[in-house]
Amino acid sequence: MEEAMELRPRSYQKIAQLVAKGVDIPNPLTLDLGDEVDLDHISGNGVKIYPGCRIYGKATVIAQGAKIGAEGPVTIDNCQVGPMVELKGGYCKGSVFLARANLGLGAHVREACLLEEEANGAHCVGLKQTILFPFVTLGSLINFCDCLMAGGKSRKDHSEVGSSYIHFNFTPDGNKTTPSLLGDVPRGVMLNQPPIFLGGQGGMVGPVRLGFGNVTAAGTILRNDVLADRKLIIPKTHSAAVVDFTPHRYPNLSRILKNNIIYLANLVALEYWYRQVRRQFFAAMEFGELFYQGVLDNLALARKERTSRLTAMADKVPGTHEAFHGQPAAEQRRGELHANLGEVCQLFQEASPDHAGSELGEQFLKAFEAHRGGDGDYLQVIQSMPAELSQAGSSWLQHIIDALCSKAGALLPSFRLF
Repeated sequence: MEEAMELRPRSYQKIAQLVAKGVDIPNPLTLDLGDEVDLDHISGNGVKIYPGCRIYGKATVIAQGAKIGAEGPVTIDNCQVGPMVELKGGYCKGSVFLARANLGLGAHVREACLLEEEANGAHCVGLKQTILFPFVTLGSLINFCDCLMAGGKSRKDHSEVGSSYIHFNFTPDGNKTTPSLLGDVPRGVMLNQPPIFLGGQGGMVGPVRLGFGNVTAAGTILRNDVLADRKLIIPKTHSAAVVDFTPHRYPNLSRILKNNIIYLANLVALEYWYRQVRRQFFAAMEFGELFYQGVLDNLALARKERTSRLTAMADKVPGTHEAFHGQPAAEQRRGELHANLGEVCQLFQEASPDHAGSELGEQFLKAFEAHRGGDGDYLQVIQSMPAELSQAGSSWLQHIIDALCSKAGALLPSFRLF
């Protein structure tokens, strides 16, 4: 008996409680369950945890019908795993997976990711600080950190990233002011935009902005914004050369600042959407308030990441002194950046969705509530909105973005951002 007891995992009693409440654990002796995990936040309705998995974190939530580890062991650390989600193999930390999202074997998902309904990826997908709107699909062997991707209307009409795609998010100067916005929040949340397709064995050098319905040719690297919609994009390749490299020059500093500010403003607009529209749908689901809070926490982390990366880059700009010596305009811009960037960043940290009471917002939310009626599935309610209601919602969210960008631009006038 004593030998048998020694074979039990340290979390034996907690695992036994999960089995007793209905969680399907085919081989309980292979599960490692952290002492801090709250069993009340793991559903007993249709959840299956395959052999070899590890579940940690007091913030971890696993909702009904979730399947963990079907293709290989999974580590979950402080994640909120929604209804019918399938995490088939890999490592997931500090992220939220909403209903029916799924990832294949070898997934590596780090902090502040949000996969909305039915967003999915095949095997060996790496994510961090990534937001995928409903239905967005990632192929295999992909590194897609520091992106927000929208587009598509259903599982049969979705934005897609081809296999072996890389979002290049780290510069030779050690900067990560590289978030890419593929689609946008105001139109993307309406689930009525044409899908974006990023061709396989390609890449994107962030920060990039891309319109809806665009297609990038396979095997190409996108380095520039394409804001128009429904374009086939075949980027130019660099000519062969060996030239001098001067660190910290930032010849495209205005573009970097502009794209980062727009990305931050879109994060704020997405938080408004969750607070004013999506919260009522969470209220109707199991563990809904925990998922809602998890999303808000991750959006706050995303804003913090982006502002900290901007600040870190600005600290390096003085290294351009030699390159810009004797150029008063450049010196003025650098001084303005150092003096005002903190206030710019504060705009996004202090932006409070409680102050969303613009006339556009009030009109849309009233009409939306009438359209929603009572309880209903989020995707179905959004997809069934008439075009004029969707447009009103997009106008409201775009107004939020434009107002924040205008304030940020006013603090950095010499860069002529907006």
